[in-house]
Amino acid sequence: MKTRIYYHHTDCGGVVYYANYLNFLEEARTEYFALKNASIKQLSDSGIMFVVARQEIDYKLPAVYGDELDILTQVGTVSGVRIEFLHEIYNQNKQLIVKAKTLLVCVDKRLKPQAIPEDLLKKLI
Repeated sequence: MKTRIYYHHTDCGGVVYYANYLNFLEEARTEYFALKNASIKQLSDSGIMFVVARQEIDYKLPAVYGDELDILTQVGTVSGVRIEFLHEIYNQNKQLIVKAKTLLVCVDKRLKPQAIPEDLLKKLI
């Protein structure tokens, strides 16, 4: 996924505010699902939802206003109710800005863990 850094993404120092990267990662995962023909909205409507159970993020270089970022997203390990997403964010100069790992847990509408449906797993991996 590609995105541009706007002024509202930055802090008083002129760099992207650290928590905004979590929004970029969420958007990238949503796009990943869409590219794999798995609508998060339709999954939610059918009682299949994902919650973030763990987030790891390493900030390598700052991104600043006007930068164009390329967010690479792929599936890491998958087991039962869990799916791990691996992210790398690069700037327009192909420099690594952020490296992140997000662990999602599949839950039902009551937020109880449930197995990731096999047909969904086949689409995602």
